[in-house]
Amino acid sequence: MTKKTKDKELSFEEGLEKLEAIVEEMESGELNLDNLVKRYEAGSKLLVHCDKKISEAEAKIEILRNQDAENPEFENFDPDE
Repeated sequence: MTKKTKDKELSFEEGLEKLEAIVEEMESGELNLDNLVKRYEAGSKLLVHCDKKISEAEAKIEILRNQDAENPEFENFDPDE
């Protein structure tokens, strides 16, 4: 399995975790210019991946919201449960 295939299978949380690690690595000041550019490129790809995952989730929520509007069912919500 290639790295590109693995990145496509990452969850939002996994992608965000990798992105945060890249940012920390870049901010450390220990990377030479070539590696800094490579990490920037990898981070940019992860950012696009995470943005896509968020967009997919928003689209699913909108579909569910529209379905609920047609057949509303209300339940008491207790955030402590």
